[in-house]
Amino acid sequence: MKPAQNGLIARMVRITSGIEPNEMAATLVSTLFVFVLMASFYILRPVRDAMASDWTDTEVSFLWNINFFVSSAIVAVYGFAVSRVQLKKIVPSMYAFFALSFIAFYLGVSTMSDRVLIDKAFYLWVSVFALFHVSVFWTFMADTFNKNQAKRLFAFIGGGASAGALFGPAIPALFAARLGADSLLLVASVGLLLVIPLVFYLYRLKDTALGNTELQADTSTAIIGGNWWHGFRAFVSNPYLLGIAAFILLYVFIGSFVYFEQKNLLVDFSREERTQILGSIDWLVNLLAFGLAFFVSGRIATRLGMPVALALMPVLICLGMLILAFAPVLTVVLALQVFRRGGNYGLTRPAREMLYTQVSKEDRFKTKPVIDIVVYRGGDAISGSLFALLTDGIGLGLAAVAVVGSAIAAAWAWIGVRLGRSFDDIANKNLHDETV
Repeated sequence: MKPAQNGLIARMVRITSGIEPNEMAATLVSTLFVFVLMASFYILRPVRDAMASDWTDTEVSFLWNINFFVSSAIVAVYGFAVSRVQLKKIVPSMYAFFALSFIAFYLGVSTMSDRVLIDKAFYLWVSVFALFHVSVFWTFMADTFNKNQAKRLFAFIGGGASAGALFGPAIPALFAARLGADSLLLVASVGLLLVIPLVFYLYRLKDTALGNTELQADTSTAIIGGNWWHGFRAFVSNPYLLGIAAFILLYVFIGSFVYFEQKNLLVDFSREERTQILGSIDWLVNLLAFGLAFFVSGRIATRLGMPVALALMPVLICLGMLILAFAPVLTVVLALQVFRRGGNYGLTRPAREMLYTQVSKEDRFKTKPVIDIVVYRGGDAISGSLFALLTDGIGLGLAAVAVVGSAIAAAWAWIGVRLGRSFDDIANKNLHDETV
C-alpha cells in the first residue's frame, strides 16, 4: 500500500474513533481480548440464570449472601497474590484458573446423580467469575493506557465487550437444546484459555508502542508489594474510592430488583427454555450496548464531561422505574431490563472504569477488586434480602417495588454527578502539577 494511502487511512481512523497510529495495535488487541472474554461469560450466564427459577426468592437471596463471603475471601487471596507475584503472571494465571474450574464443573455434573448441590455451587462460582474477570480486565486496561488515552479509547474497547456479549448469548440460544446446557461449560473454558496470549502481547505493546512510562512500563517484572489488606483499608479511607463504591452499590440495588422480577416471570418454563429466552434477552441487551459504545459513549465523555456520562443512565432508569410503577406489566419489565443493562455496558461502565486512571497502581490492583467484587456482592446480599422481605415477607407487588427503585435511581444519579466532578477536579490538579 502506498504511503499516501496509509496516511489517508490513518486520518480516517483518527477522525472516526480517536485512535492514534501508535495506539492502534494495543486498542484492537484489547478489544479482541474483551470480546472473547465477554463471549465466554455470556455462554455461561444463561446456564447459571436458568437454574435460579427452580429456587425461591429466599433461596436465591441466601445464595447471594454466601456469595458475598466467598467473594470477599477470594479478593483477599488475590490481594495477597498481587503483593507477592509478578504482575505479568497475575492476569493470565487468573483466567487459566477459572477455565480449569469450569472444566471441573463439567466433569462434576457429568458424574453426579443428584445435581442440586453442584448446581448451587456452580451458580455461586459463575457469580464470582462474573465480576472478577471483568474487574481484572479493566484493572489491566487502566494500567496499560494513561488517563488521556482512556478517555478516548475505553468506549471503543467497551464496544468490544458489547460485541462479545452480543455474540456469546447466541451460542446457548441456538445450541443449548442440541448440545445440552452442560456442554457449554467446555466452550466457555476454551475462550478463557484463548485470551492468555493476548495478555502477554499487550504487556509488550505497553512498553513499546504506547510508551506509557508514567504508568511504570516495567510491569512485566514488577511486584507491587505491600499488604494484602491494603485494598480493604484504602476503600474505607479514601473519599474518592468510597464515591465509586456508592455508585456501584446503588446500581446493584436497581439491578437486583429487576433481576428478581425477571426470575419469577420465568418459573413456568423448562431449564432449556429459560436458557434460550435469557440468551435472547442478553443478545438484545448487547446489541444496544454495542451501538452505544461505538457511536455515543466516547462522544458523551469527551464533549459533555464525566458528570453527564456517569449520571445520564441513572436519570433515565429513574424515569423508567416511574413508568413501571404506573404500568407494572411484563413488557415494561423486560424493556427496562434490556435498557438498564445495555446502557450500563455501553455507557456507564466505560465511564466508571475511567475513574480508576486517577488512582495509584496499588489501588488499581488491590482496591478496585474490593469495590468491584466485595462491594458489589455485598450489595447483592443486602438488596436480595430486601427484595425477599418486600415480596415474600410483606407481600408488595411490582408497582410498589418500582417506586422504591425510582428513589434509589435518583440517588444513584446524584452520586454520579458528584463523582464526575471529583474526577475532573483530580485531573485538573494533576495537569496543573505536571505543568508547574
